[in-house]
Amino acid sequence: MVRGKEVGNAGAIPIEPGTYVLVLRCDRARTVRIGRTGGVLLRPGYYFYIGSAFGPGGLRARIAHHARRAVRPHWHVDYLRRHTLLEAVWYRPGARCEHQWAAAIGGAAGAAVVMPGLGSSDCRCRTHLFQFAFADILYTGRRVPVEERGARNPANGQNV
Repeated sequence: MVRGKEVGNAGAIPIEPGTYVLVLRCDRARTVRIGRTGGVLLRPGYYFYIGSAFGPGGLRARIAHHARRAVRPHWHVDYLRRHTLLEAVWYRPGARCEHQWAAAIGGAAGAAVVMPGLGSSDCRCRTHLFQFAFADILYTGRRVPVEERGARNPANGQNV
């Protein structure tokens, strides 16, 4: 897991392809327009966006992109990044597990679907964006609320 300003240290994140979770924080309620899909009401709390990075540059390039607030948004989550703080990133190199992670995070106590279909237009998942009113899910003693063999903590290189 990479937290806050550490996300800017792209060298700690592998260039391998893989799956990631952005943990975003919203401090106040606001309506955000998401491209052509319309607006969504962001409430104060934590937002978990599950994605994959199997294009050029892998995890490092995709997470570096999401660490910045895009001037011209490309992905749906880019619109949210303009109004949220990036608290942490979880990732797993070499694995396509976004659907399993979306099911696990979406099934966690307190998870709310923000916008059906957001980030999941190319799969059967209901959504890849979930909201939690509180940060309890971040501090349960487990790094990711799903099966995580092979996931690494970039701060120390240890498996989590």
